[in-house]
Amino acid sequence: MSESKDSSKVNLASLTQAAVEGGKQAIETATSGAKAGAKLAVGTLFAGANVLLDLGVRVARGLPLAGNGAEVRLEGESGEIRAVAIDRGVVGATAPLGWYLADERRTPSGEAELADALRRLSKPVYAFDVEAGVGFANDGRCVMGADAAALGQSYPLRAYVPPVMPGALGDATFRADYGLKYAYLAGAMANGIGSCEVVEAMGHAGMLGFFGSAGLSLERVKAAIERLQKSLGDSPFGFNLIHSPNEPLLEAAIVDLYLKRGIRLVDASAYLDLTLPLVKYRVHGIHRDADGRIVCPNRVIGKVSRAEVARKMFTPPPEAMLRQLVEQNVISTAQAELAKQIPVAQDLTVEADSGGHTDNRPALTLLPGMMALRDEMQAQHGYAMPLRVGAAGGIATPASVAAAFAMGAAYVMTGSVNQACIEAGTSPIVREMLAHAGQADVTMAPAADMFEMGVKVQVLKWGTMFPVRARKLYDLYREYAGLDEIPAATRAMLERDYLRCTIEEAWAATRQFFETRDPKQIERAEKDAKHKMALVFRSYLGQSSNWANSGEASRKVDFQIWCGPAMGAFNEWTRGTFLEKAENRQVATVAMNLMVGGVRAGSGEYVEDAGGAGFGGGGEGWADGDGGDALHSRTIEFREIIPE
Repeated sequence: MSESKDSSKVNLASLTQAAVEGGKQAIETATSGAKAGAKLAVGTLFAGANVLLDLGVRVARGLPLAGNGAEVRLEGESGEIRAVAIDRGVVGATAPLGWYLADERRTPSGEAELADALRRLSKPVYAFDVEAGVGFANDGRCVMGADAAALGQSYPLRAYVPPVMPGALGDATFRADYGLKYAYLAGAMANGIGSCEVVEAMGHAGMLGFFGSAGLSLERVKAAIERLQKSLGDSPFGFNLIHSPNEPLLEAAIVDLYLKRGIRLVDASAYLDLTLPLVKYRVHGIHRDADGRIVCPNRVIGKVSRAEVARKMFTPPPEAMLRQLVEQNVISTAQAELAKQIPVAQDLTVEADSGGHTDNRPALTLLPGMMALRDEMQAQHGYAMPLRVGAAGGIATPASVAAAFAMGAAYVMTGSVNQACIEAGTSPIVREMLAHAGQADVTMAPAADMFEMGVKVQVLKWGTMFPVRARKLYDLYREYAGLDEIPAATRAMLERDYLRCTIEEAWAATRQFFETRDPKQIERAEKDAKHKMALVFRSYLGQSSNWANSGEASRKVDFQIWCGPAMGAFNEWTRGTFLEKAENRQVATVAMNLMVGGVRAGSGEYVEDAGGAGFGGGGEGWADGDGGDALHSRTIEFREIIPE
């Protein structure tokens, strides 16, 4: 009994304060000259006194509070109004966040209302106690604090989610620096899979896309530059710059092309170390503006999965490389000094378990480590512009988008899911294969661009034998010194099933290709039988991607399709919606569904967590059928970009 009395005394003291404060506020309003305010002040004070008298009698007699203390009634001149008590008068009851004040209409509750509330992104979401269990609404208002007193129809507030629009996700400085409406990027898928159409769709939607120039000829890249500069104008876009350790001249030529054509943003991917062409691109044209600030016209967004590479990207360019560029008259001595004060890349995309080049590292451990490195490097160098980190690899559902931003990602980047869209520079047959892929339908296989180094890429294994055949070629490369040493039976198998021509014919075609791409490769191959074998095998690996992009049906068994487990997750999420079919998938529509869904998922999880913890604890929140399904709904509604 004494414990109950103590609880009631707390109630009484709190209500006393609430009543007095309410009267004071009304009196202050009255003194401003409002006659109606004076009447309200007097009525509030008398009503508060009546409440205190009633509660005092009940406390003195040890009687329970009326209505279990959930609410008490205040009588006024205009009739009955309501005020809320501080808690429910129950020992151990969880205090609410505040009080929800409903509009005149009946307040809804249940799963359908929660799903409906989460759809209204521009409005707040309230979760509150009602007799039936839990109510959800976007209308009305709330007062925060368990000791607040509220007039009108009021309910204990359990969760409040402020309005959040997709354009508010991510780092505001990142969006501003790149002129974006949304912190959402479409990665540069090689061989033109990240097509002009993908980049244009992203740019027109207020997002950022990168053209997949890796693996393409200079002529193809030139054509893409001309098209995008004409179609997008000042809208943001970028091009890929891939590390090419086996073809350094090609990497240098691509950089020269970008500098000549005024490409101001690159996605630097697959780098194992910094290269002179990358540094040359970054520091070219560096200067101070009229206010003395360092301006770097060319921006680099690095894509990394290893801390040692990230550290180099976040540091100023190596002095040795700067000296070399000064000696080559690419930059001046003064520019070299300025370059010592900027990072090679201000922004880094942390690439987790993705398609193509990847270390298969989990985002949950990789992203926090990279963010800690970001903070360390910012503190060490004191850059004028802050370093930022984005997330890629596995971004394919609203939950993954919400998780990335909740962990602090400045932006998100997608890849595999874009390849399955109609704008991607691949074939309908590939898009159909991707639309049926599961999360486990991927594996690692030797990479064409870094074949001799044993580097691997993640590819689709469902519906193709490429992974098996690529691994076989690498095993042969390691075992034999040249093509002539391969046993006759194995050689016959290669010619019949892989190359579909003789070894000699395969070399002739390979030689012709490198005559224009990199003649030095031919010179080396003529002297080194093992390198010659590598070029022939790399030719098969490279063509396997081209066969997939062109939809060469006779070569379907050899299709190389870069793909991560995100593709399977996306398919699971879109099952039963209009996006289940490959022909309905468009990059901007997919992007908006992911971003809008990310907002809903984040808001919904917060409401669900507050409900599970706030309604008595121990699993006494709403049941699975009373909101849980609404939080994790796969419903996809936006066929076009929604306005904010």
